[in-house]
This record gives sequence, C-alpha cells and structure tokens, in this order.
Amino acid sequence: MRPSQGRPVLELGGTHVAAALVDPGTATVTRRVRRPVHARGSAEHILGGLVRCAGELDAPGGQVWGVAVPGPFDYDKGIARFEGVGKFDDLYGIDVRAVLLDGVWPRPAETVFLNDAHAFLLGEWLAGAARGHHRCVGITLGTGVGSAFLSAGDLRHEGPGVPPQGRIDLVEASGRPLEDSVSRRAILTRYAHDDADHRDGHHVPPDLDVREIAARARAGERRARRVLDEAFTTLGTVLAPRLRDFDASVLVVGGAVATSWDLLRPALRRGLGDTPVTLRPAGLGGEAALVGAAAHAAAAP
Repeated sequence: MRPSQGRPVLELGGTHVAAALVDPGTATVTRRVRRPVHARGSAEHILGGLVRCAGELDAPGGQVWGVAVPGPFDYDKGIARFEGVGKFDDLYGIDVRAVLLDGVWPRPAETVFLNDAHAFLLGEWLAGAARGHHRCVGITLGTGVGSAFLSAGDLRHEGPGVPPQGRIDLVEASGRPLEDSVSRRAILTRYAHDDADHRDGHHVPPDLDVREIAARARAGERRARRVLDEAFTTLGTVLAPRLRDFDASVLVVGGAVATSWDLLRPALRRGLGDTPVTLRPAGLGGEAALVGAAAHAAAAP
C-alpha cells in the first residue's frame, strides 16, 4: 500500500453512505466521499450508492477494505440480515461482500465487515474520547441504539455487564424494547403524541427531526425538554448496572442524536445515578467508525 493513500474503508449509515482513506499511522481520515441514502430504499439505490462512493475514492486496487455496517448482519460472510428493523429491508439475504468485490474498481483484494457501533468505539479508543481507557463502552444514538464494549482494544460480546450479543438494543426498558424509548423514531413519536400537544396547540411539522426538538427545548419549550429528558434518563437507567458490572471507566456517546450533548448529558447522568463512569461525547465525530473500520481491516489475516 502506498503510505500517502491510506487504507480504504466504507460505511453504511442510517442516512448516508461513505468511503474514505484512513492513514493507519495517525488514525486520521485523509479523504472522504459521502452521499445521502434512504434506509428504506431499494437494494440498487443503497448498494449503488456505496459502490459509487468507493469508485469516487480512487483507491489503489488489491487492498483489503474495512466496511462498517449496522446489524443484523452476518459479518463473517458479508450477508445482510436486515429484517423487521425498519431500515435496509430490501437488502435482506444479499451477499454484500460479493457486490462490493464485483462492483468496486479497482477491485479490492478482500472486504472485511464490522458492526458500525463496534467500529465507532474502536476508532474512539484509538484516537478519540476513549483513548487511554482500558475498559470502555460506546453508544451510538440515531435511527436506533448501537453499542460496543471494549477491553484493552478487544471487543467483548459476552461476560459481566455485556448484554446478549453485546447489543444494548436487545435489553428492555419498562417491559418494552429499549429502542421504543431511546431512538430517533421513539423521540419523534413521543413528541408528536405527548398529551401536552393537545393542551398547548403546537403544530408538529411532518419533517420535524430530533435536532428541531432539541432547538425547541433550548428555547424553553417544556414539552420538548420533557421528551428528551425521559429518553436519555431511561438510557442511563438501563446502562447503569451494565457499566458497573463491566467496570467501564468511560462511556462515549456518538451518533446523530448525540449532537445535542448539552441536553443529553444531564439526563443521562441522572439516569446513571452514582455509577462511577466518565461521560464523553464522540471526539472524532463522523470519522470514528471510519478509523475503526480501517483498524479492523489492518488486523485482518
């Protein structure tokens, strides 16, 4: 590999696809191509966007590409298993690895896949907010709730404090899946149907997103602040015993929803109670998963 080029990586997100070159020596992104994508779009739309991003990157051929994707996904085989999660349903059963090997030019030598939340925390551990911590936990908040548990740079899928498969989204809050309380969908639904909506006469625009709800909370709207406080406090309550059992020294939070850190942190800390853990927002922003995917590819046999 030419050092000036870096290691090529891809990322499939809930609202975007991206390709990047990552300098393995400095764990920094040297070039990135990003395109919007509709998570409920066709397989051709989603994978076509991913292949086009990779082509625009103009990476040398014959390299191992790291690919960060959300679950459910067969990471060993590179086959999509999205079903009943409200996104990427049209990809179910598709051999994404084969699509990339056949469609990306110059042709990669191989593609290795990693869960996007795992890639996020690995990147933050290497060069971001979790750097210097032996045991850390990462949470990504966006269309869903992603999670990762890391010990000395190794991802943990089981053990004290680690939820089934390492997935905090499989844990319930008040008898319901966590993502029914903490996710973009949950926040928007709660805001639109909050009883206060019928008392204050506020109109809820159809294109309202979490960032607009956060702006309303900062402007003093009590309903917006209450909805966000309840969501993030619930997240802290669910995480608290797991962070203690895992003996994590830092919790790093990323994702689109986490950009409202000024509103998220107080409620999250309230839910965590006296759990002895440092709270930090992502230090690398949208580059964390790219850096983590590059590290994963570099370690591939």
